[in-house]
Amino acid sequence: MRQGEISLAGLLALFSLYLMWKSTELPIGYISGQGPGGGFWPFWLSLGMLLSCIAIAWNWWRGKSPASVSDEPLMDGFGWRTVLNVGGGIIGFVGLISIVSMYGAVAVFLIYYLRFLGRHSWALTLVMALFLPIGLFFFFEGAMQISMPQGLPFTQPFFDVMYDIIY
Repeated sequence: MRQGEISLAGLLALFSLYLMWKSTELPIGYISGQGPGGGFWPFWLSLGMLLSCIAIAWNWWRGKSPASVSDEPLMDGFGWRTVLNVGGGIIGFVGLISIVSMYGAVAVFLIYYLRFLGRHSWALTLVMALFLPIGLFFFFEGAMQISMPQGLPFTQPFFDVMYDIIY
C-alpha cells in the first residue's frame, strides 16, 4: 500500500503537469465578452489535481495516511472487482456517448452506478439520472456555450426541446 500510494500520487502529478502544459496552447484566463478561454477548465482543474497530489505526497512522507504506514498489498480481491466494475462502467459510458449522446450516457451510467453498484433506491437513482443530465445540459450548452456529442438521430427530439428552452 505504501508504494502504491506514492507511486499513484507521482503518476497523477506528472499527468497533471502534462495537462497544464497542454492546456496552455489555448487561453487559460477569462476572455472579456466571451467567457473562459478554451484552456481555462483543463488548466485550473489540473492545477487542483496537482495540489491534491502534493498533499497526498506530504501526508505520505509524514506517515499520516493509513496507506503510508501499511505493508499490506495494494489491492485484494474485492479491490480488483471494484476496479473492474467501475472501469467497465466507464468504458460502457464512453461507448454509449456516440449512440445516446453525452447526456444519455450520463443518465445510463448514473443508473448503473447508483442502483446496481451503490444499491441506492430507485427513487434516488431515477431523480439523479433525470435531473443531473438536464442540469449538465443547461450548464454546458446554455451557460458555457459548449456543445456536447448528441448521439444518433433518435436523440434529436430531446435536443430540440432543450434548445427551445435555452433560446
